[in-house]
Amino acid sequence: MDEIITLNQGSGGRLTHQLIEDVFRKYFGMPEPLTDSAIITEAGGTIAFTTDSYVVDPIFFPGGNIGKLAVCGTVNDLAVSGAVPKYLSAAFIIEEGLPLKDLLTIVQTMATEAKKAGVKIITGDTKVVEKGKCDRLFITTSGTGILDPSREHISSGKNIKPGDRIIINGPVGNHALAVLGARNKLSFSTSITSDCSSLNELINKVMMKSTGILFMRDLTRGGLATVLNELAGIIKLGIMVDEDSVPVDEPVRGLCEMLGFDPLYLANEGKLVIVTGSSEAQKVLDIMRSDTLGKQAAIIGEVVPDKRNLVTLHTSIGGKRILDMPSGTQLPRIC
Repeated sequence: MDEIITLNQGSGGRLTHQLIEDVFRKYFGMPEPLTDSAIITEAGGTIAFTTDSYVVDPIFFPGGNIGKLAVCGTVNDLAVSGAVPKYLSAAFIIEEGLPLKDLLTIVQTMATEAKKAGVKIITGDTKVVEKGKCDRLFITTSGTGILDPSREHISSGKNIKPGDRIIINGPVGNHALAVLGARNKLSFSTSITSDCSSLNELINKVMMKSTGILFMRDLTRGGLATVLNELAGIIKLGIMVDEDSVPVDEPVRGLCEMLGFDPLYLANEGKLVIVTGSSEAQKVLDIMRSDTLGKQAAIIGEVVPDKRNLVTLHTSIGGKRILDMPSGTQLPRIC
């Protein structure tokens, strides 16, 4: 491990996982597998609990702002664990000099998004630091949700087997490029908007109509490729992905080709993958496509036997390549 912390260790990829394993899990004793939410079972029932910090730059971007991101991100971490999100906390670190109107806009956005997602923000904290000691505004949100014991397997993926299908709810890469454009004041010929959204209603719709959901994970830092590599490592199997089946909006595809990015590694804030049995896949796909946030859902691959736990991409030109977990970061401070 590097002697100092670098931006690469915040990428969500291989170096982030190494940092978590060698420092945080080692000393905190967190159990495997590490999931988006901790599952806590007490005498009164089972809950999911999660926490996340948001440092996106800039704090306003096409399709949202840091406040919307904070609510959606925490709601989604609970929802993909199979839980029904209920309560959030919100802590603010504010840099001296932040315009009050910007803070009001962000807080109002958070209130609107929380109401839309059916959750309540019930506690929090505020700190103000000297100018230059923080980049305008950082937000930390934590959340709890109620988890039906019959869904405890979802976050661990322990019931996944070869032949199970992998489904995504829509195009990848929009959030990362929307933030990149706002950060660098780029004028794209076609507007690209962040996909930042709360996914709990879509997820609830799927789980209410299908009992075959084996795993869910939202695609944030590190993108689709990182999540699939995490999954392969958890289940000790391989994953095959069909590149042509992965939805990518044409403006995103064009910009990625021009800028040298791979959309499969770009961050998203309104996308998730679902793993389900082959016999249930079409049903789940149809349910997702009936929702606004799943209209472009697609089956993109399947779980395969592989002792090396590799993610393999069947490319558009007919070849194959290993879709590895990234070591560095394409875009820092994306969420």
